[in-house]
Amino acid sequence: MTAAPPPRCDRIAELTADQFQARLPEALQIYVTAMGYPPATAQQRAPMWSAHMQRAGWRCIGAFSEQDQLIGIGYGYLGAPGQWWHEQVRRGLLSSGAEIGDWLDDYFELTELHVHPAGQGAGIGERILRQLLTGAPGNKVLLSTPEGPTRAWRLYRRVGFTDVLRNYRFTGDPRPFAVLGRSLPLEER
Repeated sequence: MTAAPPPRCDRIAELTADQFQARLPEALQIYVTAMGYPPATAQQRAPMWSAHMQRAGWRCIGAFSEQDQLIGIGYGYLGAPGQWWHEQVRRGLLSSGAEIGDWLDDYFELTELHVHPAGQGAGIGERILRQLLTGAPGNKVLLSTPEGPTRAWRLYRRVGFTDVLRNYRFTGDPRPFAVLGRSLPLEER
């Protein structure tokens, strides 16, 4: 038996909070599958993702197949003091002796970017990333990603992200992560 061909990306579109909420089960399935997490992780993440939609500057981009199946998702919002990720990164920068500088001022937090494994390697992630960051609020963008040579790493480097914090362990996750950042806006392609 041969594997099914990867889904073709028919369109990339911005989603409203209501549209994202309606597609939340699909989005979480992509997340769990792409990250290799246990299925129960989706139930744990659903309330958090729903709460993120209420944050200032929230934007979401989806990639869809010809059959209107969600095959990729990316979202983010303005990072701010008091938010869990912001405080974790601040703590990491302070404990590493790194200069915080203005990294944690006026930034868009790229919270999630995932493409179903069947569609990876076809440029869908970069298309989502570019559309998400085009017009994103803030004068820079920050993200965290597990350390290691992955497609995500290659994408972020290709788009100009640089190291902000390396080999950081977020509370509750034993894996080392990198925090990467770059200025906005992105250059035209």
